[in-house]
Amino acid sequence: MNQSVLGPWLRRPVVRPEARLRLVCFPHAGGAASSFRPWQRLLPDEIEHVTVQYPGREDRFADSPVDSMDVLVRQVVDALEPLLDRPCALFGHSMGSAVAYEVALELRRRDLQAPVRLLAAGRASPHHAVVGDIHHQDDSALIDELARYGGTPQEVLADPELRAAILGYVRGDYRLIETYRPSSAEPLDCPVSVFFGSRDPECGARDAETWSGTTRHPLTVTAFDGGHFFLVPQRALLVEAIGRDLGLDFRRPARTWPSTP
Repeated sequence: MNQSVLGPWLRRPVVRPEARLRLVCFPHAGGAASSFRPWQRLLPDEIEHVTVQYPGREDRFADSPVDSMDVLVRQVVDALEPLLDRPCALFGHSMGSAVAYEVALELRRRDLQAPVRLLAAGRASPHHAVVGDIHHQDDSALIDELARYGGTPQEVLADPELRAAILGYVRGDYRLIETYRPSSAEPLDCPVSVFFGSRDPECGARDAETWSGTTRHPLTVTAFDGGHFFLVPQRALLVEAIGRDLGLDFRRPARTWPSTP
């Protein structure tokens, strides 16, 4: 059995049976599990890294995208439940931050183990985020939106076949986040950390502070130099900050891991 694939929804680059904590990561709209693969060499042995793989992309290309937050969250929590034998933290970037928040609420609704911390990046809290209508617009508008954030290489968008494939699931993700209405719920019992890029058009300092209403604990906010995808060039510093907020020291020498099939 390929231990790196935990059913359709979860990917685990390295199995660490003795890990103290699992870090579950939720990609941005249009993102995939591979975007977090470089984190593995930066994480300490105390952490087992798991990433959610949304349908419609990479090794799930043949699966229809899910464009309903409720459906997505229920299926993710179903997949996560067997992994709650040890503490977990949830990290989400952009759309992924809203998914992570709703997953935390769903864990509470099911009376399952709560995350030790919710870590959100690149988006205002679900109750304050600005919602657009990009999923209703034509492909050129969607391409302009991707270019505005800078997360998709221009050479990919220039290839007609690749562009058509990517826009299919990106549109589904935008439909999901733009039709999503956040749960009306009591604040989470776990602490919340927020990370943002200093030049991010989607999330500035005031947007980051809106997450204070989602937790009963004091909010932790950290700014990084960069735009919406600051977490790529600032990867090592971001992972260190996550370690700080989780009470672990992630400052380890970089390691080389064998690629997983």
